[in-house]
Amino acid sequence: MSDKQLVLDCIERLPDDASLNVIAERVEFLAAVRKGLNQIEHGQTIPHDEVKRQLASWLSK
Repeated sequence: MSDKQLVLDCIERLPDDASLNVIAERVEFLAAVRKGLNQIEHGQTIPHDEVKRQLASWLSK
């Protein structure tokens, strides 16, 4: 499915009274998910142990 079709389908599922802010947030979320999936597909991932280490570091600040 193309990016355009993905967004159109998503917008169609929103209620008719959805605000532009809600629509924009949904599109941003879809873009982030698509970006993450592309990164996974290209092997651009971080090992789980590294994520845990980074998260612990961020939370201790």
